Amino acid sequence: MQSDLPIRKIIHVDMDAFYASVEQMDNPELKGKAIAVGGSSKRGVVSAASYEARKFGVKSAMSGIQAKRLCPELIFVRPNFERYTEISKRIRKIFYNYTDLVEPLSLDEAYLDVTTNKKGLYSASMIAKEIRQRIFDEIGLTASAGISINKFIAKVASDYNKPNGQKTVGPEEVLDFIEALDIRKFYGVGKVTAEKMYQLGIFTGKDLKLKSMEYLDEHFGKSGRYYYNVVRGIHTSEVKPNRIRKSLAAERTFSENLSSEIFMLEKLEHISEEVSKRLTKSKVAGKTVTLKIKYSDFTLQTRSKTLPYFISDKSIILETAKDLLYQEKLDNSVRLLGISISNLNTEKHKDKDKIKDEESTVSVQLKFDF
Repeated sequence: MQSDLPIRKIIHVDMDAFYASVEQMDNPELKGKAIAVGGSSKRGVVSAASYEARKFGVKSAMSGIQAKRLCPELIFVRPNFERYTEISKRIRKIFYNYTDLVEPLSLDEAYLDVTTNKKGLYSASMIAKEIRQRIFDEIGLTASAGISINKFIAKVASDYNKPNGQKTVGPEEVLDFIEALDIRKFYGVGKVTAEKMYQLGIFTGKDLKLKSMEYLDEHFGKSGRYYYNVVRGIHTSEVKPNRIRKSLAAERTFSENLSSEIFMLEKLEHISEEVSKRLTKSKVAGKTVTLKIKYSDFTLQTRSKTLPYFISDKSIILETAKDLLYQEKLDNSVRLLGISISNLNTEKHKDKDKIKDEESTVSVQLKFDF
């Protein structure tokens, strides 16, 4: 079945071990060594690991203690987000030389729609190669890229030839590529969902494609429709150069568990101040305050309150967070507290075409130079 929608040329650029690579670039003594960006303290968490460290099994979100156990020679480096942001801006400048349709996902990755591009280049693969080369020549870092007809496939493809590589999945290759894909590599399928799919006998895209919409709705709820579509190459979400922020948050992990609410209030004051600064910097405000509590046994609890007006002021955020803290008795001692503000005043500008792609199909017959 052929879609009436034009086939787009989408590139997903993903920097290789970005934070760790920046640290190695800035400090030549760290080159070729196993490093982890993040705290090495009792409660420290790895934010990023160099490829040398990854060989030992060190990865992001891992505790510093566990990382050190896996790799005794591991060098911990304190994160420098100002520096990462500076480098990220330079990388995006390169992107904008080719297209204004750039959708950053984080400091180290972004989607680019180069269907029509400023250089007048016909091949998206060549554009990706040129961008990666410029990042290396002008900044000194390597990047990987995925190139295809939609964001989903480009995102998956960018992980194929890491580090410092790229993979193109042309229109005529899309369905075969997805059918052969391990379900764990599907963007949007987390560890828990993957385990559930395995239990249902779904191991590859081909297995997933055999399941009906009704079956997927029954077992995966609202996500069922998404899985049904993407496995058929249907994902026409556009590259949005102005992604709308849905929430803004800050959190702190403590070196020692807190059991006294008095000490927690002191921490909440600092977190409220940080959230307020971020809201002001982003020029947004929100109505919903959510308090995140992670207990010493790693169970997670959230408590939310929606106000009748938009807020960004530290004092109001703090008072609302206090109310949420006292809302009910704590289950255990606390290792982390966080505050997020959602229901932002940017949401009135949401893209109304968000759902329109659900019924579209992908063409695998048009010849298109990727």
